[in-house]
Amino acid sequence: MHPFTMKKILVVLTFLSASLYFYSCHSRASDRAPEKDSTLLKPAAPVAAVHSPEFREHPKKEAVAEYIEEKHDMNNWSFSVRLYETDKTVSYRLKMKYETLEGDDTLRLPDLGTPPRPVIQKGKDKYSCVVGFMDNDGQFREYKLVYVKGEVLGTKTLKHYSVTQGYRLVSLEPR
Repeated sequence: MHPFTMKKILVVLTFLSASLYFYSCHSRASDRAPEKDSTLLKPAAPVAAVHSPEFREHPKKEAVAEYIEEKHDMNNWSFSVRLYETDKTVSYRLKMKYETLEGDDTLRLPDLGTPPRPVIQKGKDKYSCVVGFMDNDGQFREYKLVYVKGEVLGTKTLKHYSVTQGYRLVSLEPR
């Protein structure tokens, strides 16, 4: 027999042996014995999604939440943050003011299936506050920081939120 043909036969046999070995090591799921308590492995029944209406019929003209910190000086200036409803149920307009600086931003809260409850709390630093909301368990969830640093009025997103199946709120740290 020619040596080149012998090498071909050895390569083919090695390949077939390896294939048979790997096939025999991996059994199919249907060949396995059932688990003792298979009820623990079954997925939960889907929860019907509950959503807030997409639009508000009558958005309030006055602020639904506000934070004001007076700056005691000759001009009677202050640091203020106010939230106003928009036509969309989970969206708010954020208006900020410090001395002569003014700014605005939008705030979109997660749809928890209940009317949103925005809240503004005092921040750690002077002229700062945390804008957030109350979840369905009555827990305050921080969302954005409004602050003054030097002569700059700014916002910083503290956390992102998503609503998962069954409407349990999940907090996601920003990247």
